[in-house]
Amino acid sequence: MNLGFFGKYLTLWVALCIIAGVGIGELLPAFPDTLSRFTFRQVSIPVAILIWFMIYPMMVRIDFSSVLDVGKRPRGLALTLIINWLVKPLTMFAIAWFFLKVVFASWISPDLGTEYLAGAILLGAAPCTAMVFVWSYLTRGNAAYTLVQVTVNDLVLLVAYAPIVIFLLDIGDITVPYDTVFLSVILYVVIPLAVGYVSRLWILRNKGTDWLEGSFLPKLGPITIIGLLLTLILLFSFQGETILDNPIHIGLVAIPLILQTVIVFAIAYGVAKLWGLSHDIAAPAALIGASNFFELAVAAAISLFGLESGAAMATVVGVLVEVPVMLLLVKVVNATSSSFAHNQDGSCCPANTILKKDTAEGVI
Repeated sequence: MNLGFFGKYLTLWVALCIIAGVGIGELLPAFPDTLSRFTFRQVSIPVAILIWFMIYPMMVRIDFSSVLDVGKRPRGLALTLIINWLVKPLTMFAIAWFFLKVVFASWISPDLGTEYLAGAILLGAAPCTAMVFVWSYLTRGNAAYTLVQVTVNDLVLLVAYAPIVIFLLDIGDITVPYDTVFLSVILYVVIPLAVGYVSRLWILRNKGTDWLEGSFLPKLGPITIIGLLLTLILLFSFQGETILDNPIHIGLVAIPLILQTVIVFAIAYGVAKLWGLSHDIAAPAALIGASNFFELAVAAAISLFGLESGAAMATVVGVLVEVPVMLLLVKVVNATSSSFAHNQDGSCCPANTILKKDTAEGVI
């Protein structure tokens, strides 16, 4: 199992999409103008379709039967939930606000700083769903226990994402229509999760587990990455003027996002050590908290603030820095493995249960 060709060089593809999108927006302005007409309640229909292509493959991988194991070895799950739903959103808000509204105030206008802060909030409230399986494998994590953690986080996401986002946006004095926040959750979490569950159930009953994991899931990988790249090109076709006028802003936005990722990881990994969790549970628990469900954040930013918004750009900067930062943290986790116990603290699930190579390479 590895990141695969597209996953390994995701940062490069995102950078190329930024260039392509800006070029299209400047050379063919009729393209974004035409697409902007296809909206429903501030939701871009073309973008919604592309985002469904991104999110559905993640949701169909979720095995809800794994929830039956949540009561066994609960400390790793408790750590994941505390970090993702209490620590991470608040630290993202605090760090992003400090840098974007105070430290970088002379480089970023107040209005644009507020939009960037909104994008950071949307990222901080969305815990990683798909890529964490890869991080878990690369750190020799207990993959079946990781599945439990991800599944429970997805279920919490259904009810917690919108209230947390609304609460933090209110603190940041950012006004958004509440019905659009909940509509985003329905469109990009509830519907894909329901469709993923139904289709997974049908495949298991009619085709079997081997066909699901060996044939169906690997084929979804290209669909996900194509949806992601096309969404980024479309988004930056609307962002051309902002990028050309403020190219340094990408770097400025990246700084608090990277810092927050490292801090949250350090907190989660440190607590796991203090709690005596074994390394195969501590590693994925810390990495889930550090990484983001950036597909959902991008979708929510576009729905709430529009394709041309600073919020949308901030969430894409999150995509830009995700892989290199997480690979660095994977190296830290592996280098410190010997300082943790290896007694399979999460052994509700077989420690040697891993995702198939084909499945993992199609995760993103």
